[in-house]
Amino acid sequence: MTILTAFLGRKPLRAALAGAMALAVPGALFLPATPAAAQNSNQLDRVVNALRAITTMQADFTQTDRAGQTVSGKLTMKSPGRIRFEYSKDVNMLVVSNGSSLTLIDYDVQQLERWPISNSPLGALLDPKRDLKRYGKLVPTANPDVLSVEVKDPDKPEYGTMTLIFVKDAKAPGGLELVSWVALDAQNKRTTVRLSNQRYGMSISDRAFRYRDPRVTTRRPR
Repeated sequence: MTILTAFLGRKPLRAALAGAMALAVPGALFLPATPAAAQNSNQLDRVVNALRAITTMQADFTQTDRAGQTVSGKLTMKSPGRIRFEYSKDVNMLVVSNGSSLTLIDYDVQQLERWPISNSPLGALLDPKRDLKRYGKLVPTANPDVLSVEVKDPDKPEYGTMTLIFVKDAKAPGGLELVSWVALDAQNKRTTVRLSNQRYGMSISDRAFRYRDPRVTTRRPR
């Protein structure tokens, strides 16, 4: 059972929020040994190096599902493996990674779901030891300043697809700025996350990646 199926039967928006984090990271995807593949490999090296160069990052985000429903919030990242999606006040949910597991907390229904980073598409962002070249491929774009990387396992279509979009920017770590990603599950349900106002290198406390467990009465940091 994925996070998406766990949230079926609730509000459509909540299912869409969960769906953005629901796809599993696929295994190896081998590229053919051709000159084009060698060029793609170099570009993928750039993407991997750019992700590994991010020590801390904050950004605003908007998240849109297939029906066009959009929510927004603030994204906070800290290497290695920590991330926080804090949604606007009208969406009483929180997504947090503490470096080893990713947790989705729904305060309205007082429930949470937790799964290993390695079983999340966000593992491509959160685990600096992972290599996108092992399970991703470069997708051609019309703009030479835009890189698109597709993460997909053709042998396991139920895992869905995740596509990361980068724009060349000398001011960003590694010269590439992550601007968006698209998650497409096996039922063709699409969720798009767009980033803006990216900032890097600020001091971020580990407390930012804690949360209040809605299942207990003792208050915890949120």
